[in-house]
Amino acid sequence: MKLGLINSAFAQANRGTQFGIETAKQIGFDTIDIFTDPLDHGIRERRLIKDTADAVGLPIKSICCVAIGLIDLNPSVQKFHIERCRAYLDLCYEYGADNLLLVVGEYIWQQQVIPPAEQWKWAVENTQALGEYAKSLDLEIAIELEPFESSLVNTVDTMLQFLNDVGQPDTVRANCDISHLYLMDIEPAEVARLAGRIAHVHLSDCDGKVHGDMPPGRGVVPIIDYLRAIKQTGFDRTVSIELEYSPEPEKIVEWVTEAYEKTAAMMDELGCRK
Repeated sequence: MKLGLINSAFAQANRGTQFGIETAKQIGFDTIDIFTDPLDHGIRERRLIKDTADAVGLPIKSICCVAIGLIDLNPSVQKFHIERCRAYLDLCYEYGADNLLLVVGEYIWQQQVIPPAEQWKWAVENTQALGEYAKSLDLEIAIELEPFESSLVNTVDTMLQFLNDVGQPDTVRANCDISHLYLMDIEPAEVARLAGRIAHVHLSDCDGKVHGDMPPGRGVVPIIDYLRAIKQTGFDRTVSIELEYSPEPEKIVEWVTEAYEKTAAMMDELGCRK
């Protein structure tokens, strides 16, 4: 496996794109994931990301996309988000990434107004359309399992059902987020059910109660147990550390370095980093 970082760790501490990518390389990461919106940034920022990653020799593996509008009740909103996601996939292709990390959203109004089956249907159909476009670009879509009660995909059961309903096993696959699994009381042994279906992995710690995205060791997640279970599925691609909202933004380099060192040590113990 390769050890990567999502660059939002630095962006949310108000450190620039170039600084974040260069520092990730200096710390020792193998790859970088990018959190950006192609509709928000012009060509200069887009090229800065790619040029900086190329200059330091840090491959871009994934681009993160939150597209809750894919299940909006308004067809015009869904259409916009399909086109927006296509722009993301174009950016993945431009950057030479492996996958688009996709968050499909949540049921609204406590499932009391719109039948849940309708929102599920919209998510499946729109993801199928995006999957076909991704396949034309030789890309994958990695669906993120979210740790919230109203999320469409928040358990191994719903992940497998969603992937099966989309029906594009070589293109639309799972993202395995370790802290999310723990927050949803999903035991490491259940990861085996996703064997052959995992495209990407996110790694972070939390307090076991709320979403946290902290460095390993600052929370209660048995991260090494999940990593071992993921390794046993045969997964041998990228594990990306996801860190959000450091309590001390001025010490973000130390925060990221700590996460890197703790994760690298676990991967070395398991003999899974290559």
